[in-house]
Amino acid sequence: MSDAAPDFDVLVIGAGFSGLYALHRLRQSGFRTRVLEKAENVGGTWFYNRYPGARCDIESIEYSYSFSEEIQQDWVWTETMPAQPEIEAYLNFVADRLDLRRDIQFSTEVVGMTFDEQAAAWTARTGVGESFTAPFVVAASGILSVPLEPDIPGMANFAGTSLFTSRWPKEGVDLTGKRVGVIGTGSSGVQLIPVVARDALQLSVFQRSPTYTLPWQVRPFEPGELDEMKARYGEIRAAQREHPIGAARLSAFSVLLDMLASPPLKAAPREDQLRAIDENGILGALNWSDIFFDIDANRMAAKLYGEAVARIVKDPETAASLVPDHPFACKRPIIDQGYYQTFNRDNVTLVDLRKSPIREVTTTGIRTENESHELDVIIYATGFDAMTGALSRIDVRGRDGRSLREFWASEGPLSYLGLAVAGFPNLFTIQGPGGPSPSSNFVAALEQHVEWISDCLEYLRANGIRTIEALATAQQEWIDHATSLVAATVLLHPSCNSWYNGGNVPGKKRMYMGYTGGIPEYRRRCDDIATAGYTGFKLA
Repeated sequence: MSDAAPDFDVLVIGAGFSGLYALHRLRQSGFRTRVLEKAENVGGTWFYNRYPGARCDIESIEYSYSFSEEIQQDWVWTETMPAQPEIEAYLNFVADRLDLRRDIQFSTEVVGMTFDEQAAAWTARTGVGESFTAPFVVAASGILSVPLEPDIPGMANFAGTSLFTSRWPKEGVDLTGKRVGVIGTGSSGVQLIPVVARDALQLSVFQRSPTYTLPWQVRPFEPGELDEMKARYGEIRAAQREHPIGAARLSAFSVLLDMLASPPLKAAPREDQLRAIDENGILGALNWSDIFFDIDANRMAAKLYGEAVARIVKDPETAASLVPDHPFACKRPIIDQGYYQTFNRDNVTLVDLRKSPIREVTTTGIRTENESHELDVIIYATGFDAMTGALSRIDVRGRDGRSLREFWASEGPLSYLGLAVAGFPNLFTIQGPGGPSPSSNFVAALEQHVEWISDCLEYLRANGIRTIEALATAQQEWIDHATSLVAATVLLHPSCNSWYNGGNVPGKKRMYMGYTGGIPEYRRRCDDIATAGYTGFKLA
């Protein structure tokens, strides 16, 4: 690196929820900031994942920024839980209202970043050969932004249309009268399948791993309902700040928390178990406190869940195939709007890949071990390389040329507070491993991260400090603490292969990657660290 002044004070990677707020907050603090975004517009995950049925599992008035009273009063949500088009439109509204685009360079993919120890600055390189320098980098690259591409023999040979939920065509796809196959029944698949089934001539669902769902009613706001809530926004936001998951109103996570106060399943007589599913269906099968800590109770709940599913799905074989064989709660809960009812349609077939694995994609469809399926369209809904995937795909080189990708691959996805990684000075990560985002309202969690990072940079500037770097000892202590919080739960059970623990990515080192102590406790710990002069960091 030359002796020339850096191009900017801070580089931000990504223009989704995190990147937009980071840019706004850093500009307010007087930092010359540039955002580098690989897409052609703002939105991040909500720009790319525009498949039919894509929706958030947090209520719209809480899955939104709280830092601007003007924005939260002026934006009009139409539904209780927002669908992808509305979230994308919201983020465009925010970008325009705050005049953020002038500091965002779109269609710019960062492929490498190198830290120069002498200059105490990062150089970011793009896919077209541009370079940008800044003392600090804020990685706002997302926790679910890198899709897992399946490695199925023959995928390139398919003569029909191949689609991926993670990069759905912006102009949409007409599936009317088509023979469609969907591979994957995680969150994307569960949301997508009921919508596709309404248009397709025939839908074949290729299920790799059955999933637990939470039945949900999403509805338009009644006249005056949103205005009434906006009038109480101060109260709503205050409740959010004190809530463990950062969502005080109804959400998939709040349902899980409520379950902790329910009776234990093991102590429930058979008649109470049956009454639970009589009265509450699928949710009643899972509403027991001991299933989070006792694997035997969890397996009992799975059987009860199967009984509840069998009351919805008419074909007994299909109903049995839809029952999960992994512990409930070890994966993120999925909101369900008619998912199981879809399998009662005459045009929908479930293909259980546990019984008949996929062997290849042919020119005309998919061949499993037992049969061939003729298809016009194949949709891949195959999940994400979560938490670490986005940064691992950039060649990040820290102190002494250390590779972040190789470090995480060999040592596991370690970080301090989810905010920084030892050996990589002046690099901040928003919602890195060890942060609260996997088990919380992402927007509430990211606002805390952005504000903490901005305050930290102001502190460094005011005190003439050039570098800040997480200590390896503090990093390990933090990960040990985060792991201890889930040690007694089913989250670490060997049968749980989740993006929470990296078990969904072949070769990825397994480790629970979230912080489950709740956002208020996390915020308190981060504030204490800052107040004490950034303990756990080396400042130079």
